[in-house]
Amino acid sequence: MCWFSQQVESLSHESLIRRASSLVADSANTYLSQTTLALVDSLTQYSKALHTLIALQKRYMNSMGKITPAEEDSIWQVIIGQRVEVGDRLDECKRFEGNWMNAIHLCELAAEAAYSAGVEHASTTTRSNLQVAQSQVEQVRKLSLDAERKLAETKVEEIKRTAAFANAMERMTEDIPEAYLRED
Repeated sequence: MCWFSQQVESLSHESLIRRASSLVADSANTYLSQTTLALVDSLTQYSKALHTLIALQKRYMNSMGKITPAEEDSIWQVIIGQRVEVGDRLDECKRFEGNWMNAIHLCELAAEAAYSAGVEHASTTTRSNLQVAQSQVEQVRKLSLDAERKLAETKVEEIKRTAAFANAMERMTEDIPEAYLRED
C-alpha cells in the first residue's frame, strides 16, 4: 500500500506543476545558454572585424602620398570590403541579440514560475544563469564598444591627415612657377 500512495502523491497537481516548472526552467536555461554563446561569438567576430578595419585604415593613412593611384584604389577596395564585413557582423549581432533578449525574458518568467511552484532550486539556478549570461555579454559588449570608439578615433585622424595632405599638395602646386605648368 505504501508504493501505491507514493504513486498517487507523485501524480498530485502540485507535484506535476513542480515537475513542469522545473522542465520549463531547464529548457529556458538551455535556450539562454545557446543564445548567449551565439551573441558572445557574434560580438567577438564583430570586434575582430572592427579591429581589421582600423588596421586597414591606419595602413592607408601611413601610405598617403607614398603610393600610386592604382595602389590607393586597391587599398580602398579592401577597406570597402571590410566595411561590408563589419556591417554584416553588426547585423548578425542584432539578430542574435533579439534572440538573447527573448531568452532573458523567458528565463525570468521560468524562474518566477519555478519559485511559485515551490521549486526553489530551479528558480535559483535560473537566476544565477541569468546573471552569468548578462555578465558574459556585458564583457564582450565592452570590447566591441571599445573597438567602435577606436574606429571613430581612426576616422577622425584620417580626416585630419587627408586634409593636411590635400593642403600640402595645394601648397606644392602654388609654389611651382607658372612657367613650369604651361604646356608649350
